[in-house]
Amino acid sequence: MNSDDSPSWYPDDDRREAKDTLRRELDRRRREGEILEPLVAPAGSRALVKSFWAKAWCRHLESYQDYESRLPRGRSYLRQGRVYNLGIEPSKISAEVAGSRLYTVSIKVAPLDPDRWAALCKACSGQVHELLDLLAGKLGEGVLKMISDAETGLFPAPQEIRFGCSCPDWAGMCKHVAAVLYGVAVKFDADPGLFFHLRGVDPAEMIGAGSLGAVTRSLGEEAEALAGEDLGALFGIDLAEGEAGAAGGAAGETGAPPSVD
Repeated sequence: MNSDDSPSWYPDDDRREAKDTLRRELDRRRREGEILEPLVAPAGSRALVKSFWAKAWCRHLESYQDYESRLPRGRSYLRQGRVYNLGIEPSKISAEVAGSRLYTVSIKVAPLDPDRWAALCKACSGQVHELLDLLAGKLGEGVLKMISDAETGLFPAPQEIRFGCSCPDWAGMCKHVAAVLYGVAVKFDADPGLFFHLRGVDPAEMIGAGSLGAVTRSLGEEAEALAGEDLGALFGIDLAEGEAGAAGGAAGETGAPPSVD
């Protein structure tokens, strides 16, 4: 059993030692110039995510029995601010998670099958009219059902996900990986376009070909209308953080390591 997974009767001296070890590692890496940005997630009983894509990602993961024993602890780790530097690239998720020390997590997601993507786009043709509505999940029930289908939809099946963590836990999905998977949902909440980025597809291709001209005109008009709007507030993104913020997660308090429980 890892010391960061210690039960309530675990010796207090050992718990303090583990916390001090983690603090020293964080301090050393920052002194060496490394940026460690925690991903801030709602704490307590507040809903972890709110948007369609974020909720659908969580529901999809939670629907698989192989994951159910590890996911709750991972969600707790995320809420405690243990996930750092979470990045999302096509078919790849990376992060570091604080346990008794800082562990490196790498998750590979198989690219979305082109034929599957083409079939889904064809099935949704004429039913998705606005790119902004697609990203917001404001779609008809039929489209949402097709998108969320476990076999033919956009979400990866368990056999399409490969986990890697530097911790000594032998389990296929350790709590550090689970924390990162929930962290991905938090990132989707802030920027739903990251879901399509992870899957390696262009969401604009879901717009029906017959209405593409109207959509292009509509987006042009919306771009003009949005020119004076606060885009950060609209999409839930702190634009001042730039690309680094988008790749690493929202910055929070970095002075103290999370508690070791």
